[in-house]
Amino acid sequence: MPEPTRPTSSTRRVPSGAATLRPAKTEAIRAAVLDELAEQGYGRLSMEAVAKRAGVGKSALYRRWPSKQQMVIDVASELSVAMVDLPDSGSLRGDVLAALRAVADWLTHPRFSRIIPDLIAEARRDEALAEALATGIGGPRRARAVALLDRAVARGELPPETDRELALDLLAAPVYWRIAVRGVPPEPGYLERAADLVVHALSFRPAGE
Repeated sequence: MPEPTRPTSSTRRVPSGAATLRPAKTEAIRAAVLDELAEQGYGRLSMEAVAKRAGVGKSALYRRWPSKQQMVIDVASELSVAMVDLPDSGSLRGDVLAALRAVADWLTHPRFSRIIPDLIAEARRDEALAEALATGIGGPRRARAVALLDRAVARGELPPETDRELALDLLAAPVYWRIAVRGVPPEPGYLERAADLVVHALSFRPAGE
């Protein structure tokens, strides 16, 4: 009598009690997180509310993230970092203008226009959240933008000793101040004028150099 065939790794069934992370369910949860953040803010957001909005059990959230903070940072960073897509335009001004548009798009996004100011306000009171935001969103966004400066140095448009940290602050500052702080949307031509000003500031050489 032939021995029964043992299932191979490719044919073994997942035990009925095993946790599986379904992509469609994950996307529904991510959308629910962003909606809850935009409507309720970080302080009032709860795992229960996110689960209810997504139509899943709370355990589905905890299989993906161990805490509310990690859930929020992971979901917010996925979209925030992806929005910093800065292909080589061939010139410093073109790259700067693309960066300013990326910041403006981020800050005027239907959800992030409410989420970002709230998270920043919460981070001022919560050191752990502030560190998580810097690590999960701020750091990766700035790292992508560094490529813009490196390209300008390679073209000879900026000196190798350009202060990259200061330059990155300068790139985001005008648009952030106008949209997030003043609450004024950029009018036509604003980003182009801002790009000209930023390029002039980055290209400035003190007398004698």
